[in-house]
Amino acid sequence: MHQTRRAGTSAHFDTRRSMAAARPPIMGTSRRISYMEPVMCPHPNIASTAFLISDPARASMLMTLVDGRALPAGELAYAAGVTAQTASTHLAKLLAGGLVEVEVQGRHRYYRLGGSHVAVLLENLASLAPLNRPRTRPLNADAQKLRFARCCYDHLAGQLGVAMTQALERRGVIVATADRQFEVTPDGVEWFGEMGLNVLELRPTRLGLARQCLDWSERQHHLAGPLGVQWMSLLCTKGFLRRGKATRAVQVTPHGWTWLNQQLGIEGRLGEMTHDT
Repeated sequence: MHQTRRAGTSAHFDTRRSMAAARPPIMGTSRRISYMEPVMCPHPNIASTAFLISDPARASMLMTLVDGRALPAGELAYAAGVTAQTASTHLAKLLAGGLVEVEVQGRHRYYRLGGSHVAVLLENLASLAPLNRPRTRPLNADAQKLRFARCCYDHLAGQLGVAMTQALERRGVIVATADRQFEVTPDGVEWFGEMGLNVLELRPTRLGLARQCLDWSERQHHLAGPLGVQWMSLLCTKGFLRRGKATRAVQVTPHGWTWLNQQLGIEGRLGEMTHDT
């Protein structure tokens, strides 16, 4: 019996060692590798990015951000049809994966795409499948007026404020710079001067002379700071804009629409604005 036990012990079979030894060597070398060794892939790891986009809720959030706006988690949750808690989890994954970035303004956090390369990727993927329009909350008449044009503290905001800011950039009057600032170009100084606004006499605050303010309805930047304040005041003085007495809504006068079309290439009516290129 003693000899039987010793024989049985020496005949013990190691399955893992046998599998590694039985695997044929790599061609051109005598080295043997174990099945447990990680395999290095020479290609970019697109699987992690594909995994992030493949979730329907995350895909809806990303497609909602394609237009360049920055949106809060609540609106992205509504667009994706998920709870706020679920949306927060999804956004954390997208943020870690570099597909979105966050902009903090006061107590609020706004999410936008991680860059134009992400938008190009999404648009290319969208061309392979029918486009599903994201859900949006309907606006009543008063909310539509505020979204179109309103006073943001003491400067112009809303669709009109964003459209005019973008038109000033296209015209070369202002240029977006770092730290959420706008710089007035030499041509811009002259252009504002012809309008009756001397930019060189304005005193910048600790936040600068011409600040990029994130519009809460459009989720894009409009012109703020001392320049934005004086700019809106000048437009009202010239009769292009009319401020409401009991609301923050701002109206464009007929004379104002003519000026907007001639000077900035903006024409349209409430909620239906077009920009000439």
